[in-house]
Amino acid sequence: MSFGTFIKEKRLEAGLSLRNFCSKAELDPSNWSKIERDRLAAPDDREKLEKIASLLKFEKGSNDWLKLFDLVAISKQKIPDYVYSDDEVIKALPIFFRTASGSKPTEDELETIMKILRGR
Repeated sequence: MSFGTFIKEKRLEAGLSLRNFCSKAELDPSNWSKIERDRLAAPDDREKLEKIASLLKFEKGSNDWLKLFDLVAISKQKIPDYVYSDDEVIKALPIFFRTASGSKPTEDELETIMKILRGR
């Protein structure tokens, strides 16, 4: 799912028209429509994204909150900020990326990834 698809779905679930949502979020409706249709990139301004999340009543740290920021990071081809706060995850990222690209991890590497996943 793309950022645009996700945010449009959540906006509609909240019962907000495009114009009403944009008015409350201080966004340009024409540009926001393009974002929702994946014609323009997702915004990456943290303050603006938090305002959008609040407007859509996403509780900080909830699945929808995290998904919003994850989808922005994915659209920008960035690693989400919260990943950087966990040293164990940072150390395992090379293993994860090699595994995701098709390289077979060693038993020790696989155990490291599984240990991290079980701890979540």
